[in-house]
Amino acid sequence: MTEPHSELDAEALNQLQENVAEVWQRIEQAGGSRTSVTLVAVTKTHPDSVVALGLRAGLVDMGENRAQDLAARNDGLIQTFGIGEDELPNWHFIGGLQRNKVKQLAGRVAMWHSIDRASLVTEVAKRDPGTEILIQVNTTNEAQKSGCDPDDAVPLVTAARDAGLVVSGLMTIGPTGGGDPRPCFERLGMLRDACEVQHLSMGMSGDYEAAVSLGATIVRLGSVLFGTRKPPAELG
Repeated sequence: MTEPHSELDAEALNQLQENVAEVWQRIEQAGGSRTSVTLVAVTKTHPDSVVALGLRAGLVDMGENRAQDLAARNDGLIQTFGIGEDELPNWHFIGGLQRNKVKQLAGRVAMWHSIDRASLVTEVAKRDPGTEILIQVNTTNEAQKSGCDPDDAVPLVTAARDAGLVVSGLMTIGPTGGGDPRPCFERLGMLRDACEVQHLSMGMSGDYEAAVSLGATIVRLGSVLFGTRKPPAELG
């Protein structure tokens, strides 16, 4: 990798490397491994310097939840931090997705985590044919939360495959405001065989160990790696 920009703080890099090592230790204690679990570092609302630090720390899969932020990241990393195009992260889009944002992201996203309805399947298949997706399932039955109903998961997977998309797995988010996440993780696990998929993307900073113990193959971690996020207005 190109030598990092001078703005990259050595102390911050050391701290991040320690955080990454601790996370992997906890994943292994929960029954996972570096070969069975993909760690997606959630960089949303952090400045580009944090993404560059993540790359220096060996994090290659990064998650964003806003289309405009993900689209702007690559230029900043290349121009400010001297990161080559072949060294950019594997971007995972993890947020709620609107149809009108798909065109902006097409070709930039390695995996779309939040496909939860037929209209998105159609749009992603049109704009980014053959791409890799996860079907988001609302396993907590919270009305305000994105995700298809568990009963609709198999038909949606079938529709996505028929549209030419690569359905690699399922994604869910634990209960809002805390509570035991295990029932919703177990529910997603029960859908895996029915949907004939490999991956379960479940588990964030507060519950990733429980998720791994119940079969998560992808975890989405932010604060345990990078600390508390700054509000968007404070980003530099």
